[in-house]
Amino acid sequence: MEKQCKLKPEIDPKILKEELEKALDEAEKKAHENLAIYKFNNFGYWASIWVHLNRIGQFHRPNPFSSYVNLAKNLRKGVKA
Repeated sequence: MEKQCKLKPEIDPKILKEELEKALDEAEKKAHENLAIYKFNNFGYWASIWVHLNRIGQFHRPNPFSSYVNLAKNLRKGVKA
């Protein structure tokens, strides 16, 4: 029976970090693309992927979606945008 995990244990950590960073950028792009076409579930999916990759890659990038959250919080409180 073949193992499920396809990760190569001999992978260079520098290459892994670069691949994670590419995936992080792609997740941000896909999140914005999906939000732009009103696919809110897909936006949430890609935004959460971005958060996860940012955390496991230890990139410490500021969350590009935090302004959307702040806007929603203010609208919920009745503050005009």
